[in-house]
Amino acid sequence: MSKTLLYISICILSWSFIPVASKEVLKGMNNFAMLFFSNFTSAVVMLFYMAFTSRIKKLSLYSFSDYLKMSFLGFLGSFAYYVLLYKAFSLSLAQEVFIINYTWPILIVIFSAPILKEKLDLIKVTSVLISFVGVLIIVTKGHVLNVKFTSVEGDMLALLGAICFALFSTLGKKVNYDQIIAVFVYFASATIFSATTIGLFKITDISASVVFWLLINGLFINGISYIFWFKALKSAQTALISNLVYLTPAVSLLFISLILKEKIHTYSIAGLVFILLGIGLQIYKKTI
Repeated sequence: MSKTLLYISICILSWSFIPVASKEVLKGMNNFAMLFFSNFTSAVVMLFYMAFTSRIKKLSLYSFSDYLKMSFLGFLGSFAYYVLLYKAFSLSLAQEVFIINYTWPILIVIFSAPILKEKLDLIKVTSVLISFVGVLIIVTKGHVLNVKFTSVEGDMLALLGAICFALFSTLGKKVNYDQIIAVFVYFASATIFSATTIGLFKITDISASVVFWLLINGLFINGISYIFWFKALKSAQTALISNLVYLTPAVSLLFISLILKEKIHTYSIAGLVFILLGIGLQIYKKTI
């Protein structure tokens, strides 16, 4: 259990920097360029790591079919998810896209039943939903009942994106490949897919700050964190991991406050309480 908490903590800390990194990188380029360079950076980092750990020779152990499967997962989790999410943000309010996007931990729990044959019970579903309410409180700034959905098209794209990442995570837990090699292929294939959007690239500024946060995004947020994400999924029940990941928005608020100097409000604390209640219910279930 201690290793699982370490793995998911690394993911939560890494993903908590997404708002900061995205805001800084997008000052110098649009989202399509950011996606390509982030995937490329992650693929290069994984390639060097494979060389350092003598995994390059293991690439020959996998068949063409294996690489097709890994590339499909890379398409789902490192390309399609972000393309759909970015497009959704362009059509709908950021608030509603964020809410719909964060249904992916719930979808993982649902998909784990038919795909991973994990038992789906009332406590699992309830605990994840309680934590989701916590995210809802944070995103809506405490005005949960005043949420308005403005674009059916944008909201559907956000939901499709959530489905893509949930399938990526669930299927990624099921396959039995070397995790380092698999993550390398995910990002290498996503780099190729991202290159198809090169005509949409817009680069306006390559300052030291933009490059720094682009490297942070490629190395940690979208790179190494994926290794620990699948380590966490493979080491514990999917429902518990899905529940813990809801801490990410709460930790994000801390970094936003420290780095972007934005104030933390009372509703954020209330949302965190709900997230912790959901996680607590999961932990209680494991002890009875």
